[in-house]
Amino acid sequence: MKTVQISLNSIDKVKAFVNEIGKFDHDFDLVSGRYVIDAKSIMGIFSLDLSKPIDLNIHADGSSLDEIMEKIKSYVI
Repeated sequence: MKTVQISLNSIDKVKAFVNEIGKFDHDFDLVSGRYVIDAKSIMGIFSLDLSKPIDLNIHADGSSLDEIMEKIKSYVI
């Protein structure tokens, strides 16, 4: 598992982010304070405070993790 901080500060960014990670069969969690939600859930993401950076837990390893990091690099802080 890898944790990175991401920023999803617009509706378009949220939609694009969910589309990118939806292509992978791995699990992704967003952690904001005491809340943990499925990162593939648009409704879940909008329940978080998007004005602050959010921790993304990526449950993958090896070469697939490298591919995921390449796809989400524009959201990583």
